[in-house]
Amino acid sequence: MKNCKLSWMLVVVLSVIVAALGYKFTVGNVQPSDDGRQAVMLSKDERNALLLEMRVWLQSAQGILSAASVKDFDAVVKSAKASGMSAEAETPGSLFRKLPVEMKALGFDTREKFDDIAATAAKSKDSNLVVEKLSVAMNNCIACHEMYRFVEETK
Repeated sequence: MKNCKLSWMLVVVLSVIVAALGYKFTVGNVQPSDDGRQAVMLSKDERNALLLEMRVWLQSAQGILSAASVKDFDAVVKSAKASGMSAEAETPGSLFRKLPVEMKALGFDTREKFDDIAATAAKSKDSNLVVEKLSVAMNNCIACHEMYRFVEETK
């Protein structure tokens, strides 16, 4: 009987731990912000990594537009792949744990859209379609910036 009670206590304790970690993974490390957005609280290094990632997305977008305008589809593919899913490996795990689930979803969707742009450029060689797909991807950037700001945690 003691073993049964101990087993059930262990199940309860582990369930509470899993629920707490699941909640933290979903909600992230956010606080209300005075401008109506959510403030994502990050360390200095995490914030710098996130800002670098966003700069790379912006550079990729510019590279795609520039290359598409002269129908250089190899350059479109190269620029788009720089922001695709393969680049996700460079995202620090600590940063990923602090982002709210909606922001993670936007980030993954954006990376997939860059991969789709690369595939479309390689297959169709259609500048208009590439620009159209980039325009859709940029809506994710706008949505993220409308919802979140990135604040360095104070110690």
